[in-house]
Amino acid sequence: MRASRLLSALLLLQTRGRMSASELAAELEVSVRTVYRDMEALSSAGVPVYGDAGRSGGYQLVDGYRTRLTGLTAAEAESLFLTGIPGPAAELGLGGVLAAAELKLLAALPGELRVRAEALRGRFHLDAAGWFRPVDRVPMLGGIAAAVWEGERIAVRYRRWREPREVERVLEPLGLVVKAGLWYLVAQGVEQPGRVRTYRVAEVLELTRLGEGFVRPGDFDLAVYWSEWARRYEREMLVGTAVVRLSPKGMSRLAYVYGDTVAAAVVGSAGEPDERGWVVADMPIEQVAVAHDDLLKLGAEVEVLAPQELRTLLTESVRTLAAAYLR
Repeated sequence: MRASRLLSALLLLQTRGRMSASELAAELEVSVRTVYRDMEALSSAGVPVYGDAGRSGGYQLVDGYRTRLTGLTAAEAESLFLTGIPGPAAELGLGGVLAAAELKLLAALPGELRVRAEALRGRFHLDAAGWFRPVDRVPMLGGIAAAVWEGERIAVRYRRWREPREVERVLEPLGLVVKAGLWYLVAQGVEQPGRVRTYRVAEVLELTRLGEGFVRPGDFDLAVYWSEWARRYEREMLVGTAVVRLSPKGMSRLAYVYGDTVAAAVVGSAGEPDERGWVVADMPIEQVAVAHDDLLKLGAEVEVLAPQELRTLLTESVRTLAAAYLR
């Protein structure tokens, strides 16, 4: 613990220059007395650190002393500062680790690259969460992440969303994925060896780490699996097709309401526009009830021609709305 703190203190001085004992104490979350002892320890270890007394005094390194991380190009250094995702890191309990790692990298860069990296960090920010969606409560995430890292089997009680019931599984966790602010566990079940499935972490109700290791499939690639699974998931969710008439405004809002996959399918199937610019097209949809809710978001910019079940459901909703607003 102390070795890590001494390294952090060294890198703080290297990055920021002169710092007072109170400033160092605040950054390292220790007492000023501990900072005094740490500075003596660094000096005894041969690090050229010295302190000046007085209001404008503080500790600093001898000019020219620094540790360096060599071999990085400017583009490589800049790209590393785009990989930090503080939200997910904090959820994993690694917020402090991420900050410390970034500090170490920043301190180790040569002056020119450090300036460029700091400028990049000040101009670009990654917010991985989706809009208008509450943050997932993931109390089991830390334990799952530890099991993923240690290659340890886990027993879970899990709430299935397609069928409103709870199941119990013994899983061999292969990886974690965060998508639009939501965490997913990729794992294979002990009962069905070799079958890899995806579980939403927020639906894990109970977790027990079993202390048993497992052999990770040598050919498993998390990124490849997720890409294939996500495409398959979208296809499986869109179980039907509706024939719709859309206004130009409705067409322009498709990607916002439905996403790129559905929007591309509608645009690709659209016929020639009529004199008002309206087009008839095929729209991939989920179950009728879900399609009903989504189509209401387009308001008067869409008319459903088929299936009749969906058209009837929307007609009933429109009549109910009209009665509420016209009374």
